[in-house]
Amino acid sequence: MDSFMAQWVYTDTVKDHFMNPRNIWNKDENWVPDASGEVGSLACGDQMRVGIKVVDDKISDIRWLTYGCASAIASTSMMSEMVKGMTLEEAYHITPEMITDQLGGLPQHKFHCSVLGDKALRAAIDDYLEKNGRENPFRSSIAKIICECKGVTDQMIEHLVATDQAKTLEDLQRLTGYGTGCGRCKARIEHEFEEMKHIHGK
Repeated sequence: MDSFMAQWVYTDTVKDHFMNPRNIWNKDENWVPDASGEVGSLACGDQMRVGIKVVDDKISDIRWLTYGCASAIASTSMMSEMVKGMTLEEAYHITPEMITDQLGGLPQHKFHCSVLGDKALRAAIDDYLEKNGRENPFRSSIAKIICECKGVTDQMIEHLVATDQAKTLEDLQRLTGYGTGCGRCKARIEHEFEEMKHIHGK
């Protein structure tokens, strides 16, 4: 029983960031971002918006809004503190594991709550680069190959889902050719596809 209950205990750092979240996007302060990104949906239970201000390719300020659990609030608050002053490249490479480590850990069943923060931040950086007519040099460096036969990455899947090009697995297979080689990737592709649909509220 003790080990079971331990899984539900939040660290003092998590509690602090939940009770006293940093950098919340308060509409009353009339804060205008240079770019913003949004992931998730209320229908799925978690939705997050991140806004950033950028000076000399560094994040000078950040604000966020989230609808979710204590872990989602705490992890986004921590993420917002971590990335201030970072270059766009450094911030783009923030991972859920890095956020969770700074929080002193999260219960395993709550780890997914830290995923939205880094993805919303990445979406905001994508938006900033697009608004300024710049190519995104960071996207390929974080891509993970899921289907080796066809070179399909998690970033490709996310892009196709986010832009509504792949609404079904059939769409995804037609566009990428996944599963038409050795076929060992099918389960991983399907998991990634469903995860991206959840994250992007599709």
